[in-house]
Amino acid sequence: MTDQAKTPSPRVFKIGATRIVETPAMSGLTNEQVRDLLKLTYPEVAHATLREREDNGLRVVDFLPQPGRKG
Repeated sequence: MTDQAKTPSPRVFKIGATRIVETPAMSGLTNEQVRDLLKLTYPEVAHATLREREDNGLRVVDFLPQPGRKG
């Protein structure tokens, strides 16, 4: 009998071309809580749209930028 506990795959957060792999410190956080942490370094995620998807066994969270207004 095999004991294969279903462990969730780590999330990968994508901000443009930047990929951030989830660390153990982030594993208990929701996507919104991770956004709060990341917006200190990446201010563009503050108003970005979140899209979570599965990609080759990884959970990928895309931060999609929202067009801003100038002026």
